[in-house]
Amino acid sequence: MGTACIKVTKYFLFLFNLLFFILGAVILGFGVWILADKNSFISVLQTSSSSLQVGAYVSIGVGAVTMVMGLLGCIGAVNEVRCLLGLYFVFLLLILIAQVTVGVLFYFNADKLKQEVGNVVMDIIRDYKVNASSSREESLQEAWDYVQAQVECCGWVSFYNWTENWEIQNSTEVLYPCSCEKAQEGDNRHIVKKGFCSNSTLDKNNPDDWPVHKEGCMEKVQEWLQENLAILLGVCAGVALIELLGLLLSICLCRHIHSEDYSKVPKY
Repeated sequence: MGTACIKVTKYFLFLFNLLFFILGAVILGFGVWILADKNSFISVLQTSSSSLQVGAYVSIGVGAVTMVMGLLGCIGAVNEVRCLLGLYFVFLLLILIAQVTVGVLFYFNADKLKQEVGNVVMDIIRDYKVNASSSREESLQEAWDYVQAQVECCGWVSFYNWTENWEIQNSTEVLYPCSCEKAQEGDNRHIVKKGFCSNSTLDKNNPDDWPVHKEGCMEKVQEWLQENLAILLGVCAGVALIELLGLLLSICLCRHIHSEDYSKVPKY
């Protein structure tokens, strides 16, 4: 390979690693978002499945290592250091294997995750109370209120799920979840209603009279998950493509570096 081709390969590898570094930061940020988000359906998903939390920690680890390896790849490519390029190749291959493993894990646990989410949501609905007994229970209730208000749905399969709630069953008043209530003209949609609303003009034995959304959240949540999963898969596919290109370019450059000067490696 000529000198010109080596230079082109070197700087292409540098650009790929720069992009790789940025995408590593995106993966790390995604994992942090899953763990930190307490005000959306992600909070419910975390409780329903430990595999999601494991996946979040794996994403943080892979993202951090990806950023470090992107930095090593940039240094190794620009300074033509075979040792760094070889180390970069090995770790990049391990990262790619880890990402494929996580993807397979999520794919084969999709049905189990769906069932677990349904069970957790039904537990939230049955045990929902105005004064939550713990901060964790309160955060789950707030997350579910947010989902129902933003998605404009009620219950899991249908709004009838709320008839299983302990407080609604044992109240002398006609109660229904405020977050399910249909928005009136002039209402601020950014404010999520919490707790139970009452209406003395309604028939206690006829939930059909509740002024709430009738459609359950299951189908809409599944649509939301599919949309976000498509985005996630797109990001992962882009990262995997860059990783494969990085592997090819690094091994190609490493093979054509016959001597190396370690004095060119930055010292800190």
